[in-house]
Amino acid sequence: MTDDDPDTATDAVANADDSAEGGTAVRRDRFSGGPARAFLSSLAADEAIFAADLAVDRAHVVMLAEQGIVDDAVAGEVLAALDDVEAAGHGALPDGEDVHEAIETAVIDRVGPDGGRMHTARSRNDEVATCIRYRLREDLLAVAEATLTLREALLDVASEHAETVMPGYTHLQPAQPTTVGHYLLSYAGGVGRDTERLLGAYDRTNRSPLGGAAFAGTPFDVDRERTADLLGFDGLVHNSMDAASARDFLAEAATACATLSTTLSGLAEDLILFSNKGFLELSDDYSSTSSIMPQKKNPDTLELTRGVAGDAIGEATGTLSLLKGLPRAYNRDLQRAHASVFEIADDVREATEVAAGAVATADWAVEDLAAAAGDGFSTATGVADLLATGGMPFRTAHEIVAAAAEGIDDADDPATAAAKVDEAAREITGEPLSAYVSREEVEAALDPTESVASRDSTGGPAPDAVAEALAASRAELDDDAEVVATRRDALADATDRLETEVETYV
Repeated sequence: MTDDDPDTATDAVANADDSAEGGTAVRRDRFSGGPARAFLSSLAADEAIFAADLAVDRAHVVMLAEQGIVDDAVAGEVLAALDDVEAAGHGALPDGEDVHEAIETAVIDRVGPDGGRMHTARSRNDEVATCIRYRLREDLLAVAEATLTLREALLDVASEHAETVMPGYTHLQPAQPTTVGHYLLSYAGGVGRDTERLLGAYDRTNRSPLGGAAFAGTPFDVDRERTADLLGFDGLVHNSMDAASARDFLAEAATACATLSTTLSGLAEDLILFSNKGFLELSDDYSSTSSIMPQKKNPDTLELTRGVAGDAIGEATGTLSLLKGLPRAYNRDLQRAHASVFEIADDVREATEVAAGAVATADWAVEDLAAAAGDGFSTATGVADLLATGGMPFRTAHEIVAAAAEGIDDADDPATAAAKVDEAAREITGEPLSAYVSREEVEAALDPTESVASRDSTGGPAPDAVAEALAASRAELDDDAEVVATRRDALADATDRLETEVETYV
């Protein structure tokens, strides 16, 4: 993944005999060895873009033939050699600084000097940029597909538990009762935005830099739109300097993955805490036991899901740090910019799939959740809201309920708790609750289920509001699934087009 030297086929052909001496077919003798050669080489790490490079080579050679830059017969020989290289695999490549040089050397070994014509009108700068985008877009789609699976699991369980009352927390303290459905929908919304970010990153990644050459374009009559079409890109990175040097798409991809992993980390943390409280039981498939304590059931997969966020955030930060302050156009620092982005995308995809499985198979303790829903006088806000709807200023209602809360115990029944609120009202306002609302209404507001049912504003936890949110979320999920499928189909169609064109020469 280095900058290109030479920029055309001339020196590549002239140095074809280097390979017979165990050197490189695309470098002069001056640069064929030395103590830093291993340090410079990225060949091992380049296995991740081996398939991408072959596709880019094929599209470029087809275009060169169509433009009359290379003869059809030579194009056929080169394309046949590329087939042989693919069949032999990455491990069979000759030594080289990177996969691009190694593949070209392998082609020249098979074809002879004319094999070097495959590099006409391009540089390794635009070549590697194209390969990275070609590979990364697949990773982004895979992560996006995983978010669809997670969203589906969240919505399915939310639908099943739309009326399952549970305690809601702020600052890890009992705050207000809600429902499992409402809680899971909160994550479905967050993961939905993660899907949008990944698809946006995909769209900006899926632009072809091929044809920009080293950074200043090429004198050859290339058709950049043609190679973009054959490789399934939606358009071009037009400016040739930008095409060769830009890696902001890597930073965006890493950041989108890091943001998703942060969402996953929050979900994992919640489920770990709920498991600890006995509010849910994770499936054995997403748990493990201790090597010494046989009674243990540990949420290990969720802990690892939580841990992936640290790696992903580190990768996003590292990518931005590497890019910070680099001058235009190509700099060798960029060789280190992408491999770990591929890795973190794969890690985040796997973590997303694990989270989906954990959510789908968890067993929620409905009765225990209901019993805990009113802990810590969590219906206090509902009582204050009730008094406000009866005409009392909300701040006065807040003061009354806060005073009553000091004497209300979780063991109090609704009648006892309502009496304590009435006592506080008399002390603060000189009036009984009945001046604003009935005792029966207060007792109902103290019930977690009734409290939830009253909160029917858009996006709230009331069953009707949850039902509306579920319908809207499923529609959004369907739309995003169609977008992902459309992009998948477009890439598959491009692969078919490229294969068809290659067959006309081989």
